[in-house]
Amino acid sequence: MEIKTTTTIQATPEKVWKVLTDFENHKKWNPFVKSITGNVQVGNKIKVVLQGMTFKPIVLKFEANNEFRWKGSLGMKGIFDGEHYFILEGQKNGSTLFTHGEIFSGILVRLFKNKLQGETKGGFVAMNESLKAEAEKI
Repeated sequence: MEIKTTTTIQATPEKVWKVLTDFENHKKWNPFVKSITGNVQVGNKIKVVLQGMTFKPIVLKFEANNEFRWKGSLGMKGIFDGEHYFILEGQKNGSTLFTHGEIFSGILVRLFKNKLQGETKGGFVAMNESLKAEAEKI
């Protein structure tokens, strides 16, 4: 199952990336991801804190101004796994198409389908709008 959201941000990918990867300031603007800590490099585990949930995914991709992707599990792998991604695509007019999503897998995904499509997707959209507002201020 996949949740995928998009928004157009009136700022360059460089500006959007700067806000997205300024992890120290997420608590000031991000209503969904409260904090990201650790050495954010491909292959490393980081600590991600959401509202009411903390987990330690592995960074799959961290390509400046382009894409940030991690994969984590709740409990054992195969129970409830998620590959979370942020993709930035520069547009001809200087704006950025921001795609924020997650691919869920595991035996418990069906059980949480309604929550994921409602509350979780709502959290993604709220983060997108807050990122848009923050990046457009720069």
